[in-house]
This record gives sequence, C-alpha cells and structure tokens, in this order.
Amino acid sequence: MIYANQRFVAVGTGGTILVSPNGATWNSQTSGTDKELLGITYGNGRYVAVGRSGTVLTSSDGTIWNSQNSGTDNDLEGIAFANGRFLAVGGRGTILISSDGTTWSPRPSNTLVTLESVTFGRNRWLAVGGGGVVLTSPDGTTWSSLNSGTTKYLTNLTFAANLFVIVGENGTILTSPDGSSLIAQSSGVGDWLEGVNFANGQFVVVGRSGIILTSP
Repeated sequence: MIYANQRFVAVGTGGTILVSPNGATWNSQTSGTDKELLGITYGNGRYVAVGRSGTVLTSSDGTIWNSQNSGTDNDLEGIAFANGRFLAVGGRGTILISSDGTTWSPRPSNTLVTLESVTFGRNRWLAVGGGGVVLTSPDGTTWSSLNSGTTKYLTNLTFAANLFVIVGENGTILTSPDGSSLIAQSSGVGDWLEGVNFANGQFVVVGRSGIILTSP
C-alpha cells in the first residue's frame, strides 16, 4: 500500500486494487489482471504496481490502470521510485529499471536469489532478498553485494530518519546509517518479520503471528 497524490492505493491477490481518500472508505478498481500484485509506488505523476509473472500496471489517477510489458516472466516482488527512475526487483535476481514506468530494461544483479524489496537513501539503492543477500548500487544500473552477516531470508527494508532498516526471517533486523555497513539488532522475537515503515517519529515493524514492533 502507498499514500500518494492525496489517496491511499492498496494492491493484493487476484489483481486486487483498492483506492481510498481517507483510509476508511475503499473502492475497488479494475486492474485487468488476476495476477497477485505485490508492490506499488508513485513517481513522475503515476502509480506503478508490480506482481506475479512480471506483471506491471500503471495509472495516473489510481482508478484507470494499463498493463505494461516488463520483459520478464519472473515474479516482481517490490518496487521503488527515486532520482527520476523506477526500480523493480523480483525472482531469480531480477532487477528492472524505468524512467516512466512503461519501458523497462533489465540490469544484472549477479545473483539468482529472489529479491524482495528495494529502497533508496544516502545516494544509493539497496535491495534485499533470500539467503541474507543485500545489494547496493549508486545508480540502479551497476550492483554489488554487501556482507549482511546473515543467511536469513530478508523480506523488506526502508530508509528514513537517516537510517536503513532491514527485516526478515526469525526476527532478523539489520540497520545501517550509510548503506555500506550493516549492524544486527535484537528484535526479541523469533517469528518472520515481513514489513517495516516509518511514521510519527518511529519505525514500525510487523510480522507473522500478529507481531508489531516499534522503535524511536
């Protein structure tokens, strides 16, 4: 889910797209696909959603959606926008880059693990995925691997308050102020952590079994 252009837009299974002006009243939109949608972002005046089997959808208003050719059949798990470009990541190390959300080009990741999430901060991109893989790039085109210090599956990450926060399997939390050195933190839980965000001055981490963690 994302909040942008004065509306919430949520995506999910069966091509579900829901739009809300306030987070309380939601309206279903026609996506034109039955593929599960796994990520969404907003940039350059358009929403871009990604999902299973290389699905990419774009919309200028969140209500009318158009399918785009991603050039891959691999699942696309996550997407972000920064510095005038969209980056999507997914299965078998897939990394795709686009300036407009419609025309996509692949970039070599040098890994075949699934990449789950991507974000931008400190003038660099970070992507995370299976086996503790963390990749970094200054431009979204040339990627290199960072030593994460773990082989746990990494599911999500964000950059806020001058800090990268990465979460994953068995309560894994990694932080980095610069995007180059990663520090393991104690979460106090052993379940999978699936999401992380920042709002109202604190990080919020959610996971399986109803886990919610907060940190100032």
